Amino acid sequence: MTRHTVMRLAIVMAIALAALTAAATAASKKPTLLLWTIQRTENSVETKAAKTYKPASVKVQIFANDPYKQKIKVALGSGKPPDMFMNWGGGGLKQYVDARKVLDLTPFLNADKAWKNRFFNNVLQTAAFKGKYYGIPNVGMQPVLLFYNKAVFRQNNLTPPKTWDELLSVVKALKTAGVTPFILGGQSKWPDLMWEEYLVDRVAGPQAFNAVVAGKKNAWMDKGIIKANTMLQQLVDAGAFGNNFSSTTYDGTVTATLLGTGKGAMELMGNWEYGAVLQNSPDTIKNHDLGWMPFPAIPGGKGNSKNIAGNTSNFYSVAAKSKHPAAAVQFLKKQVMSPAYVKGLIALGNIPPVKGIAKQLSTGANADFTTWCYKLVQSAPNYQHSWDQVLSPDAANTLLTNLDRLLLKQITPQQFSANMNKTK
Repeated sequence: MTRHTVMRLAIVMAIALAALTAAATAASKKPTLLLWTIQRTENSVETKAAKTYKPASVKVQIFANDPYKQKIKVALGSGKPPDMFMNWGGGGLKQYVDARKVLDLTPFLNADKAWKNRFFNNVLQTAAFKGKYYGIPNVGMQPVLLFYNKAVFRQNNLTPPKTWDELLSVVKALKTAGVTPFILGGQSKWPDLMWEEYLVDRVAGPQAFNAVVAGKKNAWMDKGIIKANTMLQQLVDAGAFGNNFSSTTYDGTVTATLLGTGKGAMELMGNWEYGAVLQNSPDTIKNHDLGWMPFPAIPGGKGNSKNIAGNTSNFYSVAAKSKHPAAAVQFLKKQVMSPAYVKGLIALGNIPPVKGIAKQLSTGANADFTTWCYKLVQSAPNYQHSWDQVLSPDAANTLLTNLDRLLLKQITPQQFSANMNKTK
């Protein structure tokens, strides 16, 4: 071997060694991202997305629901937050946005229109404030529907009500027949809110509650809100909820069993009630005796009859003080609601808030129901996120307390609005 050959070999080896060193250095610099979320069925999809992501090491920490709320509040306040954190959008997220604890995702979404257009806009808006986006949807949609027992309707020669007058007529007929028209878990309070959301929307339009959220003075005194609450008390007077609604709890079993067994004819509840009926009264599903419909139209009202209410989704946000914000954004873009992620959610019975998946839903379990829900959201001009998630925690608690008192006829609609106007 000549001296020149030895020198060339040494140079080649040095270059190779440098390349290996550079690769090792790059590997050692692979960012580590911390993601916080809550205990839920979808954890399997979340953790798989993290484990299969190669550009960064993503560690998922899972917490129980209630302790999580305090834990993320402390972490964001201390300046030592996780890179990414699960939240419910609305008022809970807004308080962190106002405190500048959350990264503005708008530039990233605007720079990649395909990413932004992947989602239903009416869902994405739940994590948007003043035209800027602060969260990406991470689970399925949960619109509130009007469920009904088809067997009860057949036995009483009734058809599903499409308008408010038809609904009142059905209530009267069922009460005469000795059947509780609507099941309501009033002891839990939050089920009451679904009636409030839909009635206010249909009567006063989305702008009434938008004014509340915007902090407009005396917004709760909107004539449409007072009228909607008057109609709600009229339902109580008509016996629409029976005599025991204030002592009926919602725990995923009680109301679903009442609906499935025909002890009550209808229930206004989130789409998760389908699964609850399937679990507690499977024959109702097997015999195709569970029906569902949109909330009825109210002629003369300002709200579009296609508007819906419910939980739009949960969201992932990036902490403003993340050490690797760009890497966190890339993870959200590449993994969350990717084809594999969507497939995983559908397998769990979720209805992802992304476009173009109707065919996938049509071949899944309970396809009739999931496809109907998907199309309902797809065609909704406005998807109102649950008020108790939009408002601050204190305002939400005050709302549920006053709504409970309204249904119990302890206060008038005017007193309800006056009480809520005092809430910050």
